[in-house]
Formats: sequence, structure tokens, C-alpha cells
Amino acid sequence: MIELPVIPSEQQRKKRPDWLRVKLPIGPEYAKVRKLVDEHKLHTICESGNCPNMGECWGAGTATFMILGNVCTRSCTFCAVATGRPNEYDTDEPRRVAEAIVLMKVKHAVLTSVNRDELKDRGAEIWYQTVRLIKEASPTTTIETLIPDTKGNWEALERMISAGQEVVSHNMETVERLYRRVRPQARYERSLEQIRRTKEYGQRTKSGIMLGLGETKDEVVKAMDDLAANGLDILTLGQYLQPTKMHHEVIEWIHPETFAMYREEGLMRGLKYVESGPLVRSSYHAEKHVNV
Repeated sequence: MIELPVIPSEQQRKKRPDWLRVKLPIGPEYAKVRKLVDEHKLHTICESGNCPNMGECWGAGTATFMILGNVCTRSCTFCAVATGRPNEYDTDEPRRVAEAIVLMKVKHAVLTSVNRDELKDRGAEIWYQTVRLIKEASPTTTIETLIPDTKGNWEALERMISAGQEVVSHNMETVERLYRRVRPQARYERSLEQIRRTKEYGQRTKSGIMLGLGETKDEVVKAMDDLAANGLDILTLGQYLQPTKMHHEVIEWIHPETFAMYREEGLMRGLKYVESGPLVRSSYHAEKHVNV
């Protein structure tokens, strides 16, 4: 009798593996950060992006702040942040973020934002003022800014990255072939150019890619080559997690050993630092990236 292969059911195929288990956010430090974020009416990508590391990071008394509101003008198929036309432009937000960072005694702050394509300067002035006020209020705090695609507005880019931050990050998110599906309003070459211009300005550069969207190893390696050629210093690689049934499905669960292999591939290609693992996100262990 011929033994037929056992084909896993859809439910089994999509079941999250054990290495992606995370603890629920609890504890006094988490509660303290939770209270401060609520009191100061701040948005964090930890919440809006359903980050799996929120418990670990907030438990250590840190958070990644999302400025310029919590409604994005883009409709990327991987992202849990709300999409629409933002009606919020809060010029007092930089002061509140700086004040909260002082109260939280943050040693290293990560700032990110939604895309604000409807604004002529893409929100660059709010970016500049936020970094400047943090530096004035807490001079010893180091800052990473995870900035959006400026759609080729290089004057806006220069304003965003010129306030004194230590690291400037812009995420590629995926490989070139998948851009139309995953980032329909972005362009692979334009994001590479943004990273190159940031490096030419003299900044420490960083980017991130999600795995499990259907990419191949050759495509990931090519993306690493492209990033290295455009001056990237730091790369993060993590497992894509589907926020809702309406978002891009998880095509593959990437094993930790594969992430370890990609880390070595990135270092061999000249990247100075590669953070690679299933639960790695853009701001995970970000304090380590300041002196790379």
C-alpha cells in the first residue's frame, strides 16, 4: 500500500509556533508607563502596532512614541495602524512628548510616526521640534527617529533628521518583488534613496524587514546587498505577524535558526549590526544601536 503524505490542515499550518509565545504586559513599571502615556494623551506604536514586545519594553520603563496622530494616509497591508485622512495636527505634541520622557526618566527614546502625505512638509516640522525639545529637556537622552517615506521631498527629509538625533531609521519592510502588495503607495528604489541621502547627511542609518510574507532567501539577501550599497549601518529582521484577517496573511513561520543564518549573511555583506529573530521589531534593543 502506498503511504500518502500527511498534509497539515489550514488551522495547523497557520498555528503560531512555540517560539513566538510572549508574556502579557503586567507589573508596576508597565502600569506606570501606561498611566503616563494616557495622562499625556500620547500615541505609542507599541499599542497601535500591536507589538509583541510591549510587555518587555514597557516593563523596563521604556516606550516608542508615535507622533503626528494615529491615523495614517497609507494603506499598507501589513500594518495595524488606522488608515484614513488625519484631522489631527497638534503643535503642542512635541512639548508633551519631551515632558513625558523626562517624567519617565528615559535614557533612550524611539520616535516614529504615521505617514502624513497630505502635509506639504510630510510633518517634518513636528519631527524637528519634538527631537529638539527632548534634547533641551533631557540632554542625556539619546534618540532614534524611525521616519516615514517622504515621497521624494528631500527638503522635508533634511528637516526631519537635522535636530540632533543619534540614529535615523527608515524601514524597507519587505523585499522588492512584494512592494506592490505590501506597500502599495511606496517604492523600493525611493526608500533606498532616502536611506542613502540620510547617510550622506552624516547620520547613523537603520532599517527593518519583516519575514514570512512570501519572500525567498535570494530576495532577502539581495535586499541586504541593496541596503549595504546605500550606506545602511543597522538592520533588524523579524517575523511578520498578521494583525487582523483583513491584513496580509502569514505565508511562512520563519525558524529561529533561519534568523540566525540571516544575521550572519547581513554581517558578511558589510552591515555593522544585524538584530535578527522572530520577535525582533524596529525598536527592539534600540539602545544598543546608538554606538554602532
